Amino acid sequence: MSRSTAPDVGIITTGHDVADARLHKITAALRQRDISVELWGLGDAEGGPAGAVVHAGPRGNLVQRLARTAVLPWRTNAKVVMTVDPDMIPVTRLVTTLRRRKFVVDVHEDYERLLADRAWAQGPAGLPARLIVRAGSKLAAGADLTVVADSHLAPHQAKHRIVVQNLPDHGFLAPSPPTGAPRAVYVGDLRTSRGLFDMVETVAAATDWSLDLIGPVAPSDRDELEGRIAQADLAGRVRLHGRQPPADAWRIAHGAWASLAMLQPTPAFVEAMPSKIYEYLASGLPVLSTRLPRQTKVIEESGGGVLVDSVAEASETLRRWSADPGELEKLRDHALQWATDHLPTTTPYDDLADAILNLLRGTA
Repeated sequence: MSRSTAPDVGIITTGHDVADARLHKITAALRQRDISVELWGLGDAEGGPAGAVVHAGPRGNLVQRLARTAVLPWRTNAKVVMTVDPDMIPVTRLVTTLRRRKFVVDVHEDYERLLADRAWAQGPAGLPARLIVRAGSKLAAGADLTVVADSHLAPHQAKHRIVVQNLPDHGFLAPSPPTGAPRAVYVGDLRTSRGLFDMVETVAAATDWSLDLIGPVAPSDRDELEGRIAQADLAGRVRLHGRQPPADAWRIAHGAWASLAMLQPTPAFVEAMPSKIYEYLASGLPVLSTRLPRQTKVIEESGGGVLVDSVAEASETLRRWSADPGELEKLRDHALQWATDHLPTTTPYDDLADAILNLLRGTA
């Protein structure tokens, strides 16, 4: 493939499914500017973003991931190469330097704090991962464009750094009034630290309610989860949809009565602002949330949800809502009004796409 016929942007990842919402949002903004995109990632190519050439494969084991990390940066012939994984930064920077291509890094997690949440990453066994994250952060600062999902994320000093928050892309959302029987929804990755079992037990104690869980379940939690939701008090009331492309995920949420955000106060989440909170509010879904600092601030400011301190309090809130839907209607109105007043019609993904367009034009 000659450089003139190469795609404008190649997004490469060894750790993310091609259905990942942030990948879809980035691609949508690029395609709106007629920037051609190819995406190399995991999962099913049919779940990839519209308008991109998608290459997808199975997740595989650690050895296979390491092999892909070494090979994948050579596979794309794109003019701008973007990676979203810290372990891919060293090789990708080397390859783009040798090939004289532009290099973009997207840092959308606090990886050091994320590792602190993972049992496998503790002690000597986790040392290689911690070293890779630290090295990746330093190398990311020298990329042609360094993208961070929040202002508190490293690197704080970089050659060209922009903040691209995970704000909603309204093109994927489908606000609707509640329909049918009381139903709660959660969209995102599912694991214990993200409140998985707290959500399940909340619905177990609110017998009028059902729950749609939309997202991948951590392998370490899957057996326990499947066993729990098969028990008589929950049978048929908790539905697992797996990972879905964002448009499909929000279609499943259509008509839900409420949303859940029950993250635990772990190092990775204490300072985080889950994008799902904004998406819930923009969809008119009242939010039932734990009291982590940043989501507490938004929910109190918006009036679009209720903060709880325990599963018992959460289940009592659901029972109250099903007994008095009028309270939910007020919360829904507040959520939609706040989203209209505070969430921009354009998104930071547009700023990212403009910055990449400048790289392609040679003006950055």
